[in-house]
Amino acid sequence: MPDPSQAGHQLVVVANRLPIDVAVGEDRCVSWQRSPGGLVTALRPVTEATDAAWVGWGGAADLEMEPLEVDGTRLVPVTLSTAEVVAYYEGFSNDTLWPLYHDVIAPPTFHRSWWDAYRTVNRRFAQTAAAQAAVGATVWVHDYQLQLVPALLRGLRPDLKIGFFLHIPFPALEIFAQLPWRQQVLHGLLGADLLGFQRAGGAQNFLQTVRKYTEATTRGPVIEVPSADGDPRRARASAFPISIDSAAFSARARTDKVRDRAATLRAELGNPQVVLLGVDRLDYTKGIRHRLQAYGELLDDGRLSPERTVLVQVASPSRENVDAYVQLRDEVELTVGRINGSHGTVGHTPVQYLHQSFDADEMAALYLAADVMLVTALRDGMNLVAKEFVAAHFDDCGALVLSEFAGAADELTSALLVNPHDIDGLKDAIVTAAEMDGRQRRRRMRKLRRRVLTHDVQTWSAKFLDALTEVRRTA
Repeated sequence: MPDPSQAGHQLVVVANRLPIDVAVGEDRCVSWQRSPGGLVTALRPVTEATDAAWVGWGGAADLEMEPLEVDGTRLVPVTLSTAEVVAYYEGFSNDTLWPLYHDVIAPPTFHRSWWDAYRTVNRRFAQTAAAQAAVGATVWVHDYQLQLVPALLRGLRPDLKIGFFLHIPFPALEIFAQLPWRQQVLHGLLGADLLGFQRAGGAQNFLQTVRKYTEATTRGPVIEVPSADGDPRRARASAFPISIDSAAFSARARTDKVRDRAATLRAELGNPQVVLLGVDRLDYTKGIRHRLQAYGELLDDGRLSPERTVLVQVASPSRENVDAYVQLRDEVELTVGRINGSHGTVGHTPVQYLHQSFDADEMAALYLAADVMLVTALRDGMNLVAKEFVAAHFDDCGALVLSEFAGAADELTSALLVNPHDIDGLKDAIVTAAEMDGRQRRRRMRKLRRRVLTHDVQTWSAKFLDALTEVRRTA
């Protein structure tokens, strides 16, 4: 292990992916571009203002890269073999932990070989991070792929301030208990000084699970973690709801380019009376099937007119090598075809389905063009799309239909909150949003915008890092 004083970085971010997307050409020529991901956007203000390093995987298997500098941040790649991508990432992370942590919407798969790969890769991430951190530095570990890193890192570098943030929900005790390696995961997480969750309920679930399956004790959010020398170490688990760079997103929506594009989009859609919008990764947790079912029934019932209403559904490609996602795409596309076949006319389809990703300007234009945003997640850590929609509507127009099972529901209480499993209730909320008068829309949107604009990503990161410093100071 290199001398930590040589590395010199005061902040080290550790995440599954680097903030760049790496591509390898046929001639093995490596190229990269900045990633549009939510975590990248969230942390950019912090890393650009600090002496920082970012440890992560470049996204291509079997690719060894040298560290590089991007926007003043040192990016340190971690190499994953093809077998590790299959077992650690596609397997344990996305076919074991992801469904388990999302309330078993899809059944998780438990394979010991996947767990072995998860441990191996987490150890590699911890070693790489330890080599980059200066003495007494802050290391901020992110998300479910790296839950063993905090304890591994503490074993390597007890001098560090270690924070961990979980971007997805932490499940109830009864669900987490199904994980064969539950104690090992909890031990890994308890290596952190501060554990952050999207919702207070997630923090409470974690604390309850710690009391049940470890020797640690809790008092409110404080955890007394036993140590080998008999002197317990204090950690803390609390909610830190993540947000977006809301002022920048609102400013983007105000530009002539985006406003003109929003007007063009409505014209291309045939200038319908109501534009409904869904923007999601194509994931079974997002409730896309429930949304399409409700919309299709509203057209069947005649409560919405197929000639005067259109649903634009953006479904970004996601985990296309995982069977559950392949099946979901087939089901969604079959449902879209059925709705359009039953209610479409020459020159007009009531569902515009887009299985692709768009840049930030196009997304802002879509938000601005929409009258109603449909966020019907069955389980979601936060859902930043809801906050982006609010930030984009500088005109104080637009209505938000928001699942109560998304973390954003705790903050965006002026949205129309729904239980997406209640199809009749979801239908009623969509109609209410579509028919809402301008005065009520403005009143609700102003409240939503106040929340989103004042609780932005800079506030989130500052609160977390300040709390981490305080926890370490009083430990």
